[in-house]
Amino acid sequence: MSDIAWAAQLLRNGKLVAFPTETVYGLGADATRSEAVQKIFAAKGRPPTNPLIAHVANADIARRYCTVWPEEARRLAQRFWPGPLTIVLPKSPDIANEVSAGKSTVGLRVPNHPVALRLLEAFDGPVAAPSANRSNHVSPTTAVHVQQELGDRVDLILDGGPCDVGIESTVLDLSLPIPKILRPGGVTREHIEAIIGPVDLFSGAVSTTTAAASPGQHARHYSPATPAFRFGKHERAPVMSRSKTQRAAYMVFDSGNYPATVIIMPQEPSQYAHDLYARLRELDARKLDAIYIEMPPDEPKWLAVRDRLIRATEILPR
Repeated sequence: MSDIAWAAQLLRNGKLVAFPTETVYGLGADATRSEAVQKIFAAKGRPPTNPLIAHVANADIARRYCTVWPEEARRLAQRFWPGPLTIVLPKSPDIANEVSAGKSTVGLRVPNHPVALRLLEAFDGPVAAPSANRSNHVSPTTAVHVQQELGDRVDLILDGGPCDVGIESTVLDLSLPIPKILRPGGVTREHIEAIIGPVDLFSGAVSTTTAAASPGQHARHYSPATPAFRFGKHERAPVMSRSKTQRAAYMVFDSGNYPATVIIMPQEPSQYAHDLYARLRELDARKLDAIYIEMPPDEPKWLAVRDRLIRATEILPR
């Protein structure tokens, strides 16, 4: 039996399978079985108020698991699937309530990774899959990261190499009168509006005691264990002064005159996104006192990266 066939059988048996997507590695379970989905929350230590995304092999299968498939969904799926766009729609009763944190909607996505697609085609159903890491930790972009995070909490890890995109998918809610981006990602607001017209943008955070409409809406997420602080270019002097007595590292856009480890980050958003989680994990492994991260410009093209950094870091102390 091939690894893909074995993985699909494990999912049918209610087990957990970690698999690669183009965004990050996912921790998958049969999205139609409550007891299987509950294992995801237990393995991750994830609050039940944080919903999951259901991954499917194609748009035809997606349509089985929602009660409404509007024209906007058809056009977006035709343009962006397979790809890093999750579409939120009213859910079929076949989807376990745990997937949607008890809400009446479900996020559906067709990932753009050959291993993920082969698995989903073999399974022929929805696979609920958040990132394959402990809750609030940095998302995994390699199979090694998954092993380090979850160990024997997962029944099988499919290794598909490093992820191409590196941060989670855009989540777009089409169940609202005006569509709303609940989580920014690789498919931008401009990309979406070119297909379906104006959309709103969620900002802020949802309390962990309240059911979110999308993953990635809680204030703290994607975080390294090391205290991490964000700063603007104009705050370099206080950062350098504060960090002189620390074992610190910096993720910045140019070398400057920093007194310790410096990682020069790409100045192009998609390459920055690709490198972000791997760099955070690399620095986290050093057991530093602090990580200081220079924020990218507050521009639309940096929206997804800034969202992840804001949820992963704290404001520079005064």
